[in-house]
Amino acid sequence: MTLFQYEYMQNALIGALVIGVAAPALGIYLVQRRLALIGDGIGHVALTGVGAGLLFGTSPVIMAVIAAVIGAVAIELIRERGRTSGDLALALLFYGGIAGGVVLVGLSDSTSANLNAYLFGALTTTSRSDLVTIAVLGVAVLITMVALRPALFAVCQDEEYARVSGLPVRALNLLLAVTTAITVTIAMRAVGVLLISALMVVPVATAQQVTRGFRATMTAAMTLGLFAAGAGIWVAAVADTAPGASVVVLAIASFVVITLFAAGWRRIRRTRPEPVLTPEPPEVVLDRS
Repeated sequence: MTLFQYEYMQNALIGALVIGVAAPALGIYLVQRRLALIGDGIGHVALTGVGAGLLFGTSPVIMAVIAAVIGAVAIELIRERGRTSGDLALALLFYGGIAGGVVLVGLSDSTSANLNAYLFGALTTTSRSDLVTIAVLGVAVLITMVALRPALFAVCQDEEYARVSGLPVRALNLLLAVTTAITVTIAMRAVGVLLISALMVVPVATAQQVTRGFRATMTAAMTLGLFAAGAGIWVAAVADTAPGASVVVLAIASFVVITLFAAGWRRIRRTRPEPVLTPEPPEVVLDRS
């Protein structure tokens, strides 16, 4: 624990906790819409922005935000118009994003170490200014997801019903796409573009094993994400492992443990014998006449 007396470890811990709460709060809507892998696609587009920033000497994070937002809006408009199926649009993001990023990074004078920092995360290099950016954007995403929960749930569950109910479906879909791009960008510093979807999806999948209602699942997923982020940073500090990979490994380990526990509990409940009720003797009424 003495490692957390250093500023870089404090920054890493705070940044991981913010992302650990915000990512599942958004991920539950993506899982509801069956777009669990959209984080990977947007992450690859963000890598193109990183390459552009390194090539032109501008901030890679700002360029990543711009590229991720453009990619997220584009895929939402393509999905809405129905000209391309969702999985094909995601494939285009996957391949186009990663190819563009690699080409731009290759054209720049950047080393492979800079690219690895964005591919696999480099949370321990988070500065105070980076931490402020992560905290502000993460809290904004979290507040948006919680405040608009009824409307976003209706849109993700049944767009036609939401449209008939008078909800601005297109605006809510675009809002969800933009917040996904923002979350991917800030999580890029924590787990890297190759592991972003895990932090969005795995806590949600874990919570679904033991909860039934949407609100309970959302709360449990945020709690599990917070635990995985904090414990992952501690494991990385003690075992000298990559922070992002440690966070994801703990999240997956939590999924395995809770899934096995839930399955065992359900099996016990099914095999538990039903209590035998002894019928009460009939009441005897004395004839006093």
